[in-house]
Amino acid sequence: MGAAGVGSGLQLRRTKLIREVRVIMPRMQPDADDVAAEFERHVDAVIFDLDGVLVHTDELHYLAWQRLADEEGIHFDRSVNDRLRGVSRMDSLYAIVDHGRCRDLYTEEELVALATRKNNFYRKSLEMLRPDDLADGSLDIIRALRDRDVRVAIASSSRNAHTIVDRLRIRHHFDVVLGGNDITRSKPDPEVFLMSAERVACDPARCMVIEDAPAGVEAALRAGMRVVGIGDADRLPGAEAWFCAIGEVPVEVLIGPPGAGATSLASPGSQG
Repeated sequence: MGAAGVGSGLQLRRTKLIREVRVIMPRMQPDADDVAAEFERHVDAVIFDLDGVLVHTDELHYLAWQRLADEEGIHFDRSVNDRLRGVSRMDSLYAIVDHGRCRDLYTEEELVALATRKNNFYRKSLEMLRPDDLADGSLDIIRALRDRDVRVAIASSSRNAHTIVDRLRIRHHFDVVLGGNDITRSKPDPEVFLMSAERVACDPARCMVIEDAPAGVEAALRAGMRVVGIGDADRLPGAEAWFCAIGEVPVEVLIGPPGAGATSLASPGSQG
């Protein structure tokens, strides 16, 4: 076959291929009902826990509790500390003195004074906190969410939440910031999440929470919200996906339909 014949044959096959693609492509388009279902499950707001998600101050909490326990002669170690993640300051103290079997040795006023002492140790350590202590990838996710018109909030049980946010200089990135001083009931009560949803004017069912603590996951579920966990799946039952760190969470998992993606990796947690 001559050059002209070869060129003519290639052109015929190319024309035939184009016709086949034009026939096949319409069949590959998503069904209108599938598109509608996708949008029905869209997330309008993402609510971040603070300690253990956006910043890791758990070691500072541990050192403050350890110093208090040493001064009081109360047994305390990391295994006890692990139970304090996501728990309020007073409830954490009750857990420590109950573990040490010495709660009866203190009046309620003395216990409050102990909690205040621990908080003073902790707040002193927060003076070293800087913007570069923000967890890697946090700002990228926040900006990606805002670019998609998704509202973002911080909901923490920590009474130091506002101090931490200001030390990190991230308040302007969020629509709402709530901490322990803004609520009357700590996680696992859902108050802080329900208040966040109200402040950003979103239906709780259309909110996604990012949590690292069992008490926080429970609170989010009780609020009727979806949850992505930062940490191990065994420690955070109820979350629909688990990641080692906030920077590893795809935006599509946060705002997509349930089951958009999941993994299970180990990660440190936090305290309130």
